[in-house]
Amino acid sequence: MKKVKELIWPVIGLVAVVWSVRLLYFKLLLEVSNDPNVSDVVKGQLQTSGILDTLKIIAIEIGHKLAAIPTQGYVLAALSTLVAYAALAWYDRIALIHLHREKGISWLFVSLSSFTTYALSHNIGGSVFSGGLVRFRAYSSKGLSVAEIAVLVAITSFTFTFGTVLCGAFVLLGEPNVVEPLVKVPSWWIRLIGAGMLLFCGLYILGSWMQLKPLVIRNFKLEYPNLNIVVRQIFAAPLELMGAAGIIYFALPEAGNPGFFVVLGAFLLSFSAGLLFQVPGGIGVMENVFLAVMPTIAPISVFAALLVWRLFYLIIPLLLSIPVVLAFERSQFLKRRREAAENPAVETGA
Repeated sequence: MKKVKELIWPVIGLVAVVWSVRLLYFKLLLEVSNDPNVSDVVKGQLQTSGILDTLKIIAIEIGHKLAAIPTQGYVLAALSTLVAYAALAWYDRIALIHLHREKGISWLFVSLSSFTTYALSHNIGGSVFSGGLVRFRAYSSKGLSVAEIAVLVAITSFTFTFGTVLCGAFVLLGEPNVVEPLVKVPSWWIRLIGAGMLLFCGLYILGSWMQLKPLVIRNFKLEYPNLNIVVRQIFAAPLELMGAAGIIYFALPEAGNPGFFVVLGAFLLSFSAGLLFQVPGGIGVMENVFLAVMPTIAPISVFAALLVWRLFYLIIPLLLSIPVVLAFERSQFLKRRREAAENPAVETGA
């Protein structure tokens, strides 16, 4: 039964990816087939071609959309990426301040640790667990205990959750229509949910102001963040989410663009769904949510914008994180060798 339980979420994630990719394929195929700018020759090829040739034709059309994105759009998307990852580093710094362990740990170390953590976890999936392993290797080298690193992971995870709920509340209150393509409910119900989410954030802030007692489970102690920490979370979490959504917003065409608020709402819905189903990078899930929420933009244009997001937010950080990990492990290896040389008795067990 234990093995079955461990396989449930991976299987659900795999099914979500397969179903989403299949649905996305047919949506893109339908758009290319109905696009008046596509020649009749290409449309005829779509009707007689196999899957590989069809994918090639769709890829060419996506390439045209990527080429149509202005240079300014790419520059602003890159800047949005920097904002997002800077805010993610702030997550770690906030957790260290909460633990009173920020002294002696530089912003550069925190930034590199956070960057590597999220670059790997966003691509691998299971961010809490994969991110926890990376953080353990990094912060244990700075003297943090296992319990302290567990609290650090919990605080960073909650900061993201808090930001998602806070941003989601304002989106649902201001743009309740953003979820109507996904869930057919009255707009006042959507606003009511948004108000409830805002109330949750308010209660969290109130608990900090009242200085509630810490949660103690055996040897594990989680203290309620003080107002100094919560104020930082209020700014850091939305900043990261808006930065990540900004990559997509600046890569979308102006024609039919529903505005940043709707793009932010679509990002929150799709990214949260990807995390829920443990889908690496939200493959397929994000595309389908965005296509449903933004019907005023051509599907291939939406797909191209999400490709830019994957490039800036996932692929480039992943490539940059690999040498960071290798350099860190090399430094730790040389440190152990140096310590062993200085203390040969420890090495031989004398």
